[in-house]
Amino acid sequence: MIDLYTAATPNGHKISIALEELALPYTVHMVDLAKLEQKRPEFLRISPNGRIPAIVDRDAGDFAVFESGAILVYLAEKTGRLMPTDPKGRSLVMQWLMFQMGGIGPMMGQANVFFRYFPEKIQPAIDRYQGEVRRLFGVLDTRVAEHEYLAGDYSIADIANWAWVRTHKWSGVEVESLPHLQRWMAQLAARPACQRGIEVPPRPVRIEEGKGADKFIEEARKLVETGRPTT
Repeated sequence: MIDLYTAATPNGHKISIALEELALPYTVHMVDLAKLEQKRPEFLRISPNGRIPAIVDRDAGDFAVFESGAILVYLAEKTGRLMPTDPKGRSLVMQWLMFQMGGIGPMMGQANVFFRYFPEKIQPAIDRYQGEVRRLFGVLDTRVAEHEYLAGDYSIADIANWAWVRTHKWSGVEVESLPHLQRWMAQLAARPACQRGIEVPPRPVRIEEGKGADKFIEEARKLVETGRPTT
């Protein structure tokens, strides 16, 4: 049994999607980021960096794993699925996983901060991060123009990148000019495990804007400004 400590974010969804794909039994523990539950001592014992997601593998002597990329690798190696075992195949998966960890995630995260959450609209910062996200999307588009999936077969690399790329509208970045990326996105969106995984835990808001989104933005803005919980 896996204990999953998570929230409704792209990084959290990476792990719930993988657990669904792998059909591993797991229990969800929702971490309220607005209340800074991720900074409480009991959570820091599992995730020293105070970030979600994290897991505890009860079948492996309560072994804790933090950092979403490391969790994906652990689950893939634990089950022997979603990542090849030969050196070249494994390397391809790791390359595209690191592409997400070091590029897509951080750049989209910064685009979200300046486009959605930061109280002042600093246009040069918005342009810089949205522009970099578009560039990275172009890299993905080029890759999937010649490959069905990022590393050959479907893998944790696809899960990691899709969990972020699917939220492109929240970052203010469109994908209309990237047909191959759109094909790949639709292919993953049609997978039942992906559909189930993005509902774990239930999302407080949808990608489209509205009253729920406004409340979510306000809570995120307070965290950006003060680092303190909203309630």
